[in-house]
Amino acid sequence: MAELNVQPKSKRPWWLWLLLALLALALLFFLLRGCNREEATTPTNTGAPADSTAMAPTGNTLDWEGIDFGAPAATYEEITDAGISVRGNDEYAIYSVDETILFDTDKNTIKANAADKLKQVSESMGKRFANGQVRIYGHTDAQGSAGYNMQLAEQRAEAVKNWLTQNGNITEDRISLHPVGESQPVASNASAEGRQQNRRVEIVVRRGDQG
Repeated sequence: MAELNVQPKSKRPWWLWLLLALLALALLFFLLRGCNREEATTPTNTGAPADSTAMAPTGNTLDWEGIDFGAPAATYEEITDAGISVRGNDEYAIYSVDETILFDTDKNTIKANAADKLKQVSESMGKRFANGQVRIYGHTDAQGSAGYNMQLAEQRAEAVKNWLTQNGNITEDRISLHPVGESQPVASNASAEGRQQNRRVEIVVRRGDQG
């Protein structure tokens, strides 16, 4: 009778399975360790700092923050130009001038015929808020990139500041610039009319006795 040559089925060595298990455990360990490290470095408190009084605004900052840009319209007899609107009260005034009155499209040079408008504003500030601190806010519509609009707003605010210091009897140390760009629209940027309203320069002045 012929002998049957039956080979036993080959089995993987037990140590190979053990090695694979150890490798899997090591990989899992490093993954969990990485997650814990990310959690440890992520701030758990995104609110105010523990010592909030250290960053609380004091002095004149509180006065500026109290200014309401939605304040009621004010009527000043010295402001006769329809292109200038005024809001505020006895403590401050917000003079708003349409961008198209002061500048050509995408330009930061004040038009020659805008001098009368700025003269009215400067004379009104001198009459009602002599020696008061002044802030100039430059606003744009949302056409173009946000970075470009912020740069244009800053350049236009700078141009108004230069005019006021050179022609409006306002010293440079009384004026600060606050370019806003497209971030605070007063109308929809979806229409040409709305975009025109958003392109504006606002000159804010406070009473001089506030510092």
